[in-house]
Amino acid sequence: MLRTPAISFTVRMAFAAADREAVAEALRALTAASRQEPGCVSYVPHYVQPGQDTVVIYEQYVDEQALDAHKGSPHFHQYAEGVLYQKMLSREVEMLDALC
Repeated sequence: MLRTPAISFTVRMAFAAADREAVAEALRALTAASRQEPGCVSYVPHYVQPGQDTVVIYEQYVDEQALDAHKGSPHFHQYAEGVLYQKMLSREVEMLDALC
């Protein structure tokens, strides 16, 4: 039986077109490492069409502890804080409640 994750949200970030390759590289590394975390259920970055200058990341974690572990991980500090947060023009987080 699958358990509905306790924490689900999206993160929307806009970037300058000139930063597209650095952002993609950081997201590939961050995604690969995040998916290995025991409490990470889903971590899927998307480009928003058209243009690919906006990224939406869909994230799910089993609980608040798992989310805290993600935010405290070396890969989060290296790629999210060290690259993405430095290059982003804007950031929005939308918390989600699962319907079923």
